[in-house]
Amino acid sequence: MKNASQHLPRLGIDIGRVLIAAERADGGDTAFIGGSLRDALDTPPYEGMFEAVAPLVDRFEGRVWLVSKCGPSVQAKSRAWLAHHRFFERTGMAPGNLRFCLKRPQKADHCRELGITHFIDDRSDVLRHLEGIVPKRYLFGPQARPVTVAGLVPLPAWRDAAALVR
Repeated sequence: MKNASQHLPRLGIDIGRVLIAAERADGGDTAFIGGSLRDALDTPPYEGMFEAVAPLVDRFEGRVWLVSKCGPSVQAKSRAWLAHHRFFERTGMAPGNLRFCLKRPQKADHCRELGITHFIDDRSDVLRHLEGIVPKRYLFGPQARPVTVAGLVPLPAWRDAAALVR
């Protein structure tokens, strides 16, 4: 039997091209894939991210996790970027609320285990894997192709997050 805390809303957020800005016009994030650690650290946060995430952490009463798919070297760069930009201090999110997986479908495993009720990701294929697990799925940022996954709520920019994520 689930306890009452498992029924409370919980937010999951992707990292790449959601917290961290894409640095190329085509949306690629080469500083994290093939660049140096310095290149990764110099990659800016997505516009408006800090101003939006901190209130979301408050609204979800700290029940917010970062869930990202990447290999070991990008995991290390992501951790370094979060520390360099003082992400946890600036948002109020718990540093222990960070999960990584090696394959996109594995985000569903983390969401199921954590009881995530809302998830923000820039990839519709990831959000498709969360169907039936995460009730509110938000597709972040501009999309190059039309979205064909039913049930996704567009979240074009962080400035729109407060109105959509409830």
